[in-house]
Amino acid sequence: MNFKPDAVAAKREAADFKEAIRIVGSLYEKEGIATSDYAQAMIDAVGEFGPYMVLMPGLAMPHAKSGAGVNRRGCAVVTLSTPVEFGHEKNDPVDVLVSFAAGEKKAHMEMIQSLANALSDAELIEAIRNAETDEELAALFES
Repeated sequence: MNFKPDAVAAKREAADFKEAIRIVGSLYEKEGIATSDYAQAMIDAVGEFGPYMVLMPGLAMPHAKSGAGVNRRGCAVVTLSTPVEFGHEKNDPVDVLVSFAAGEKKAHMEMIQSLANALSDAELIEAIRNAETDEELAALFES
């Protein structure tokens, strides 16, 4: 598998989708991948375009336009103890967030393709959902 997140966080608590996305954003800030502007851009994207980032039942791929506070390419995986609503009629509630930050448009498309391959692996998604600790979650991407 060619997908390896730069940061993971397992079984976090979020009151709503905005807080869930801010958890992703805090991982990006900690890793130097993006500023807090990127988390806000992801939240604003849901407001502007609706819950398009909710790709399958229980799973969202938060991202925003290239350049919105992104310092370098990166991705993060966050799971939630309690699922949150993004407003998607079929795929809510969400408890797995697989996010990416891409500096430019070409990288944006490459990252979407890489993530799409990983997300088509139902066993991997189930393992991500079941990981209880950050260490367990990170270990899923080591092989």
